[in-house]
Amino acid sequence: MYSGLSFLDSQRIAENHKATRVRDWLCYTSAQEGMAVRDRVAEAMTIWDYSGTGIFGVRLALEEALVNAVKHGNRNDPTKCVWASWHVGPRRVLVEIEDEGDGFDPRAVPDPCAPENLERSCGRGLPLMRTYMSWVRYNRCGNRVTMIKRRVSA
Repeated sequence: MYSGLSFLDSQRIAENHKATRVRDWLCYTSAQEGMAVRDRVAEAMTIWDYSGTGIFGVRLALEEALVNAVKHGNRNDPTKCVWASWHVGPRRVLVEIEDEGDGFDPRAVPDPCAPENLERSCGRGLPLMRTYMSWVRYNRCGNRVTMIKRRVSA
């Protein structure tokens, strides 16, 4: 399906490209490894001089997507990969995260602001992603999210 870069290979590639893009898909199997992807994207945004607020929002949205893919998509199965790809440029950040799970229907996720859900400890990640990113879409299967953050002009 993908070329199957290892996580360590992806770190080397990201360093060689000043962390601004990984065109190929890279694999990680734990949420901890996924946080390195989040950090690489944030580093690339810093290189392109994005605002601190913009970087914070993308980091938060990306962390939610990465953790959801490991926890809910792959059900913490260390034999399954979560695939990540990103491109950070002067006008936008594009990130794609895909897991090996069965997928889900994002419209079926309960509203975390509904009174019956206020005390639930989960379910807030999708609204956070939509709040901080300019564009969030899922593939038909529901196991791949594509997110874009457009740079806000000063």
